[in-house]
Amino acid sequence: MLDDTDRRLLRQLQKNPSATLSALAGRAQVSPQLAARRFEKLRQSGVLKGRHARIDWRALGFEIAVSLRFTLDKTDPRSFDSFMEKARAVPEVVEIQTFLGRVDIRLSVIARDLADYHRIYRERILTLPHIADIEALMQVATLKTDERLPL
Repeated sequence: MLDDTDRRLLRQLQKNPSATLSALAGRAQVSPQLAARRFEKLRQSGVLKGRHARIDWRALGFEIAVSLRFTLDKTDPRSFDSFMEKARAVPEVVEIQTFLGRVDIRLSVIARDLADYHRIYRERILTLPHIADIEALMQVATLKTDERLPL
């Protein structure tokens, strides 16, 4: 699927996503025209999904991160869809993941402080439909955050 040229370009993009096309091409030792064609091909195939800004939520005053694991009451066949619809509407939910196994869904929630988290939990999380069980894990530290792939 990927050849050596694609891998070199993707490695350079991962190292410096804000670099110009010419700079990426130069570091990957290809022409800017070839780099442009390859990046377009990677976009069309779904390998590249665009460039994104990564915003540090702590710099914006959010000091608390909590991982909430949910087991849903699956007696209603629409429970999953109903829960997801409501969870997506909670502004403090920054990530939603689904699982196979005992845990059905994990929400990552941010809050300004413990009082803010308590308010979000009472007013928004506990009102989500079809909850059978919740487990909360408060984040203490982030030891590694790296989206780079070993290309």
